Amino acid sequence: MTGERAKEQFTITMEKFIGLACVRLPDDVYARLEEMRAREDSPLQRAIYDSYFENLRKALELGRPCCQDTGLPQFYLKAGTAFPYLDITAAALAEAVRRATLSAPLRPNAVNFFDEKNTGDNTAERVPWINWEIVPGASGMEITLYLAGAGCSLPGRARVFKPSDGYGAVIPFVFDAVSGPGINACPPLVVGIGLGHNAENAALLSKKACLRLLGSRHPHPKGAELERRIMEGLNGLGIGAQGLPGNQAVMAVHIESSGRHTATIACAVNVSCYTHRRGIIRFKEDLSFELPTYRGAAL
Repeated sequence: MTGERAKEQFTITMEKFIGLACVRLPDDVYARLEEMRAREDSPLQRAIYDSYFENLRKALELGRPCCQDTGLPQFYLKAGTAFPYLDITAAALAEAVRRATLSAPLRPNAVNFFDEKNTGDNTAERVPWINWEIVPGASGMEITLYLAGAGCSLPGRARVFKPSDGYGAVIPFVFDAVSGPGINACPPLVVGIGLGHNAENAALLSKKACLRLLGSRHPHPKGAELERRIMEGLNGLGIGAQGLPGNQAVMAVHIESSGRHTATIACAVNVSCYTHRRGIIRFKEDLSFELPTYRGAAL
């Protein structure tokens, strides 16, 4: 397939995929919300969940975004070194965002820092944000799209602690981020925690933790146990859907970790709203694709 033809096909597919992601929640998120609604015994919380599901139903029925803040599209790529269209990927993603701004539609949210003017098409300096992870020898590409709204971006925090602070310093840091500014993000939340060696490393890990499939666990038993205990503690804060009194503040707590410097303990927190608009599309080398997070969907 020629470069221009491939770019156009890639662009059209991603434009439609962005439209799907802003209208329909991924299967794992929808299923978790159903579980949480079934566990509610508060009339107020039941009413909020009923409103959530009515909103999601109407979004599908009318083909409209399920949240008015369609965010800024972020792309997390696992790109095979043998994928034949690496050179056109960034340009195709940017063009897909421009087109989806009109066709989805997406609310124009992108503002360049020093121009202080909305670009009108959700592209700007280094926007859409693209994070590349290279997979040696693979011939396909997996793209995780995340529509990052302002509510779920406001609580993001990163901090580097001293070893004398101990690992115990991480816990109040996480709880402060979720119990305070986290309410901006329309609970129940997905909480991503990054543990690493400096602020930027931990921040990226926390976003990747946020984007994991719900129900997945940290591969180290201690990490998985810490996820469980933090989730249990956050759900004991007395916060429920929409930040009102309840007992289910979070849908999931995920931790991603890396090695650290002997003299640093870095932690970052990212959260996502109940409209956790994270979708995955997997391309083969001929640009055919599958949609693992949207069962039965077609583009």
